[in-house]
Amino acid sequence: MRAAEHPVHRTGTVLTGRGVSPGTVCAPLARLAAPPVTSPADPVGADAGTECARIDAALEEVAADLTRRAAGADPAAAGVLEATAAMALDPTLAAAAHGHVRAGTPTAHAVTLAVEEVCTRLVALGGCLAERATDVRDVGHRTVARLLGTAPPGLPAPGHPVVLTAPDLSPADTAALAGSDVVALLTEQGGPTSHTAIIARALGLPAVVGCPDAARIAPGTTVLLDGGAGTVQVDPPPAERARARGVQPAGTAQPTGPGRTADGTAVPLLSNIGTEQQALAAAAGGSEGIGLLRTEFLFLDRTTAPTRAEQRDQLVRILRAFGSRRVVVRTLDAGSDKPLPFLPLGEEANPALGVRGLRTAAAHPQVLTEQLHAIGEAAAQVGREVDVMAPMVATAAEAARFAGLARGAGPVRVGAMIEVPAAALRARELCEAVDFVSVGTNDLGQYVMAADRTVGALGELLDPWQPALLDLVALVGEAGRDTGTPVGVCGEAAADPQLAVVLIGLGATSLSTAPPARDAVHAALARHDRDTCRRAADLARAAPGPAQARAAVATLLGGT
Repeated sequence: MRAAEHPVHRTGTVLTGRGVSPGTVCAPLARLAAPPVTSPADPVGADAGTECARIDAALEEVAADLTRRAAGADPAAAGVLEATAAMALDPTLAAAAHGHVRAGTPTAHAVTLAVEEVCTRLVALGGCLAERATDVRDVGHRTVARLLGTAPPGLPAPGHPVVLTAPDLSPADTAALAGSDVVALLTEQGGPTSHTAIIARALGLPAVVGCPDAARIAPGTTVLLDGGAGTVQVDPPPAERARARGVQPAGTAQPTGPGRTADGTAVPLLSNIGTEQQALAAAAGGSEGIGLLRTEFLFLDRTTAPTRAEQRDQLVRILRAFGSRRVVVRTLDAGSDKPLPFLPLGEEANPALGVRGLRTAAAHPQVLTEQLHAIGEAAAQVGREVDVMAPMVATAAEAARFAGLARGAGPVRVGAMIEVPAAALRARELCEAVDFVSVGTNDLGQYVMAADRTVGALGELLDPWQPALLDLVALVGEAGRDTGTPVGVCGEAAADPQLAVVLIGLGATSLSTAPPARDAVHAALARHDRDTCRRAADLARAAPGPAQARAAVATLLGGT
């Protein structure tokens, strides 16, 4: 029997996964609706031409529905939905389904077979194309549901808060989370840098991923999910429920104002931003600035590059919203998991190790040049200096070339992302070529551990508490201190309150997180002085593995 047929009912049972977005929630469990199932034994349509037309109509309806949802969604979610809608209209999928129908396959099952054929080809290509298989399957499930006249898969909407559980979430599902009844996520698959984990942190939803035993919890069961500890308590006792739902004890109110340690060392807490809407919301909140403005979101799902004026005008609006607060603009990070239709990079066996980030400028220098001039014009128009940094810098020579281009385009301070192990190992030379550096722990983690961040089974290797990863961050921190170069961290590791303490101990001078994570990080830093941060960093690096590192620091910090 499958695991899901043996529900866990015992009060107090604690399941363990990977906590990827902090926060504690106590609510009933709701399972993502299973996709419809088809069979070769289903009835066959009388006329192949009619059934092919039904498939075409269903695909068009799916595309139209996703497009309508995109119109009212957050810009980042809208891009996901629009891209998925385009896949529904891809003639390759329809043609494959037509072929099966004409061979005598039942209509809905023909779509299922066609989807799996397309997905098999995508997976074989690897890299970012392999990741599109999830999108295609989602389109297939929605199309089959229309053909069968059943409800399409999607988020539950019971009218009260729920903890959503599923094997994993499709792009369309994650795009619909904002404003739903879902208050926390629990998935059987995934790792700390998976799509689900990143969306959860961006939305401020507590989340635990990589918990296969989640399939054994019966829907409707109340669970206590701790997204920081990575635990899920099944049917918790009344005292635990009250603790989770109660108010904070006296004296635990979140501190306000700029980020700083308990002994007064300033630690600017900046925001990771993907859209203009997110930027304006962060500017109106408590953010001290933007530590990572992901400009590729202006480029995604476009068939032509945005003009210099479009880029300049968007950045002007963001700069004005932040006033004198720091804004760090990352230049286009295309390639790998962010392909652009107007920027042909060719097929690669392993795109994560290929032409991406700054490397795209070698083949398409005009894209980087236009973007740098747009940034420079925006800075001049607003009358302030802007920080601009390049992704995927591997050598000091690359950093120096980028710095020359950027400074020639306008009033900017120049930085480099450190997300390649070579850059961390030679951080001193790289620091001497730029004005600041920012550590991207997501990519740095996957490269140092040789573990694809899209593969859920490798989640433990991708844990940001890996001592080897922390060793590289320490090298960058030391280089920053020796050269007087500010060192930021803008990877997802900065959103973990206890790990934020460790990062400061390793030499980080600022942290940039998804906006919802700011308060918890602010509070953790305010409770500990610099000496404690350094002790925490030493303990984490001395540990034999991530679990031991996390436990040792938790003991030192007293559960902060």
